[in-house]
Amino acid sequence: MPEERKTIKDFKQLISLLKERNICKRTVVVWPEDSHTQESVSQAAHKGFIEPILVCSEDTEKGYVRRHGFQAIIAHEPAEAARKAVELVREQKADIVMKGFLNTDVLLRAILDKEIGILPKDTVLTHITAAKLPEYHKLLFFTDAAVIPTPTDKQRREQVRYIVDFCHAFQIECPKVALIHCSEKVDERHFPYTASYAMLKEEGETGAFGSCRIDGPLDLKTSCSAEAMKIKQIDSPIEGEADALVFPDIEAGNLFYKTITLFCHAETAAVLQGTIAPVVLPSRGDTIESKFYSLALASLISR
Repeated sequence: MPEERKTIKDFKQLISLLKERNICKRTVVVWPEDSHTQESVSQAAHKGFIEPILVCSEDTEKGYVRRHGFQAIIAHEPAEAARKAVELVREQKADIVMKGFLNTDVLLRAILDKEIGILPKDTVLTHITAAKLPEYHKLLFFTDAAVIPTPTDKQRREQVRYIVDFCHAFQIECPKVALIHCSEKVDERHFPYTASYAMLKEEGETGAFGSCRIDGPLDLKTSCSAEAMKIKQIDSPIEGEADALVFPDIEAGNLFYKTITLFCHAETAAVLQGTIAPVVLPSRGDTIESKFYSLALASLISR
């Protein structure tokens, strides 16, 4: 009998899975000049699922790095650190990239560079978050809160593909993916993107994304509440039990992210997808815990 795969429903179970599988990924940290980045890296290294390589200033190397015995590469400013980190990935000397205390655009410039970057040609770059909300009984994945302003049909298809793969990595055998809108009706005139939802549903049914159930347009409450779906008398394979949400644009995704972290105190982890190696791209306002969980998420999905 094959061993039963247990669905990972929270971040503590994720950390346990990494330990069970003896996963340890070489993680290059770009410009870790702040205490929050340093603490999250220390915690992840202590748990054993990352091997840090810090591209940092001389001061950080003399202090933090030497205290912990980590590997370090000296850089004189953030842009140089970003280039050196990307080079390590290209040379297959690192499995994960983590943003430290530098502006996102500085790191993205190196990642997206056509000559030395780590985004393959014609590949879609997007942002995926895993969240544990106090009132939801499992992890909820969603895209995109940080990268794509208004996804094209191609970009949205890849967002669905990535997020289904994420769910599979968390041992969700047949994830339920909701295509989010403000209602359950297609409205090509005012919301043209809703017309493409039918195509994504059909592709899901034919197995284009692997094992999954896709439906939409659905509103957020209906996607995540069986009671709301019953009251509205909607027949959907999502059944008010969504594992993943695909938002129509960055405004909706970002607003959801900020709302659940501020008002619901959700635990979150997030990475960029599409790059050769997963990129942990935290906001400077993210907690140590969020950065730690993001490193765990990246370690699970890194190949």
